[in-house]
Amino acid sequence: MREAHGHRPAGGLRSVPRTVWALGLVSLFMDISSEMIHSLLPVFLVTTLGASPALLGLIEGVAEATASITKVFSGWISDRLRRRKLLVLLGYGLAAITKPVFPLAVTPLEVLGARFADRIGKGLRDAPRDALVADVTPDGARGAAYGLRQALDTVGAVAGPLAAVALMAALNDNMRAVFGFAIIPAVVAVLLIVWGVDDRAAPHASPAARAPIAWSELQAIGAPFWVAVAVGALFTMARFSEAFLVLRGANAGIPLMFVPFVLITMNLVYAAVAAPAGALSDRWGRKAPLALGMAVLIAADIVLALRADIPGVILGVALWGLHLGLTQGLLAALVADTAPARLRGTAFGLFNLATGLALLLASALAGAIWSARGASLTFVAGGGFAVIALIGLLALMKDRPVVAGPPA
Repeated sequence: MREAHGHRPAGGLRSVPRTVWALGLVSLFMDISSEMIHSLLPVFLVTTLGASPALLGLIEGVAEATASITKVFSGWISDRLRRRKLLVLLGYGLAAITKPVFPLAVTPLEVLGARFADRIGKGLRDAPRDALVADVTPDGARGAAYGLRQALDTVGAVAGPLAAVALMAALNDNMRAVFGFAIIPAVVAVLLIVWGVDDRAAPHASPAARAPIAWSELQAIGAPFWVAVAVGALFTMARFSEAFLVLRGANAGIPLMFVPFVLITMNLVYAAVAAPAGALSDRWGRKAPLALGMAVLIAADIVLALRADIPGVILGVALWGLHLGLTQGLLAALVADTAPARLRGTAFGLFNLATGLALLLASALAGAIWSARGASLTFVAGGGFAVIALIGLLALMKDRPVVAGPPA
């Protein structure tokens, strides 16, 4: 069966509701805060607190797995409550509360604790937020809506490292002081939720159930959704934590003050590509840009494995950002395409659980390989997983419609 290219309602950014714009701005400000910290955190952990690359990978992996497990429950709760905003607010609020821990940390244990709590906040907010985007957006504009939210999120991920560079220059490379300034945009993000997000009721929500994942609900979600889960897990296994990109940049000789430019480069490309890729996928289907994105990730891993100089690292990181722009918003849209409206929060929770556990495994493995055999072999292994993921994508989505209206 070929991809569906039938008539669709008018889409594009003009069809994206105000609440989606507000959620995008929330993501923008929280990412400014988070990336002011995360663009320096790998170097801070390794050089200041004495963590090994293996421990770095474990911290990042545990953090993401925590978020993923929490997402299962938050998505289910949002379906049952029929209101998403409360969980979104709680999640971003918890993330804001963790920010003061980073400038005060004296061992990797405190960083692990802060990352653990921060990722609980992420787990609380992401599935209800993604489901809320689907709730308020017309079917024909979903790719544009998810692409826009992701693009604004990524703009924040560019502005955060830029702010870190400026503050590092002004504060004589004082990473702890930079972490302290990150508290301000986190507070702005929370206020935007309170005043800018419409708490619309979720459609077709079912009454409270005994468990977050009931067998009848798993059957109701349907096979196309599980194909989307498998695709997402394969993609995530091939894409370990971006913390290793920061370490690669530092090892290549980028001065400490300018290390955040690694994530700036990645996120500039990511932000430029995400919204157009989402809008185009509404017209032409999800499969082609997803396959192209995985091919780009293979190229990024090859460059990062073979080039240990600054230009090579910048090229590899830019390709990594292109991969993210082509795939991340589309994976969310693919879940919305295939999940029943009444179980949308649960579906996003299950999807995020699968991809988060894959990221835990990928990041822990990357850290272990880096500690034992070095950076180059780490990216060679990543490229191998990317090849497997591309083959899996083509096999799983063969003869399946990649864009379809959501089940009732």
